[in-house]
Order: sequence, then C-alpha cells, then structure tokens
Amino acid sequence: MITTYEAVFNEEDVSGVFGISLVESPATKEYFIQLSEDEKKQVIEKATEIKLATADEEQRLLVGLVLEPNKPVYRNQDGEEFNIVFNEETIKNLAHSFFMNDYHKNSTIEHDMESKISDVAFVESWTVADPKKDKSNAYGLEYPKGSWVIAMKVKSDEVWNDYVKTGKVQGFSIDAVVKLKKVNNKKEVKMSDNVIEKLKKGANELAIKLGLKIGRAHV
Repeated sequence: MITTYEAVFNEEDVSGVFGISLVESPATKEYFIQLSEDEKKQVIEKATEIKLATADEEQRLLVGLVLEPNKPVYRNQDGEEFNIVFNEETIKNLAHSFFMNDYHKNSTIEHDMESKISDVAFVESWTVADPKKDKSNAYGLEYPKGSWVIAMKVKSDEVWNDYVKTGKVQGFSIDAVVKLKKVNNKKEVKMSDNVIEKLKKGANELAIKLGLKIGRAHV
C-alpha cells in the first residue's frame, strides 16, 4: 500500500510555491482551458463551447487548477512511491505566499531549469469558496471548496503558438519546497535519505536558476 503524506507549510521554514510550470501532464490530472477575448465573452454570456479564435483576436488567457484539497497526488522518486495531499488551509496559505513573495512571474516549461519563460504572468488567483457559485463556473469548470484556481496571461508568441496551441502543455504544476508528514500519525516522513536529498536538491537548484533566494529547504 502506498504511503500518503500531508504537505506542511510554514513560510518561516520553507519557500512554499515559488513557481508554477506549464506541463503536458499535470499531477492533478486537471487541464487548463484556453480563452480568446471573444470566447471569454461567449463563455460568460452563453456558456458556449470554447474554441480557439484567430491569433489577432486572442486574449491568450489560460485558466485552470493548481491544487485541490485532500486529493492524493502520486509521486515516484527513484522507485519509492508515495502520495502527497494538501489540506484546505495549506493551499490557501501557499496561494497567498506565492503572490506576497512576488513569484507570479516564475514559470518554466516542464520544470526545466533551462526553460524559464518570459512574457507570461499569473494575473488572477483565487481559492474556491462555493463550488456552485465560483467564478470558474463561468469558464465551464467546477472544483471543490478550497481549491486554488489561477489564470495566466501569455504574451509570448513562442509559448502560445509552440506550446499551448500545439497541446505540448495542457496544465499547471507547482514548483515548491514543503515539509511532509505521514497522514495517519503525523510523524516526520521516513523516506530514504537519498530520496529526501534529491527532492531538496532539485527544488533548490530550480529556485536558484529562477534567481530566487529561498530559506532553509526541507521536504
């Protein structure tokens, strides 16, 4: 049976979410939608199906899920399998910290340190208070209470044409440093030292490549 760990965030100890990457297969299994200016109006007013408009009409807005409360996210690190879950309070704090620390322009393609992308930024962010009355409903989406939803503005022609429109990226995936505790007894995670060091090293290297100053790194 795969062990499940809860993500724990204390902004004085760890960096939390310091970037959100564009990926082909997001761990949450939720994919963003692509909106043009005209299509956004249609979705809000008529709830019509979203289709891509011509390039000169596009608003280039991506809307989708970042994290959903208590939904297991499967991880496999060097053959060591485990799930991570984020509770509602942790997600809210991560979302607030992300913007308070001005990380909203830190994005890569597929978490690649060499692929930091420019001319993109997160322009809207919210946690769902009422799934039936949430703003995401206007886009044909519905997520559980406490979910973190975000909108990215893409001004880069390369990102939009070569990655979004081709389907090479289809969702969001966080770059983060958090602590992990077992769900059942809240004991500190007992993964092997080798796995822990690799997780910490990968997160730290990405943060450094993005030009960030991060605090004490824990996994």
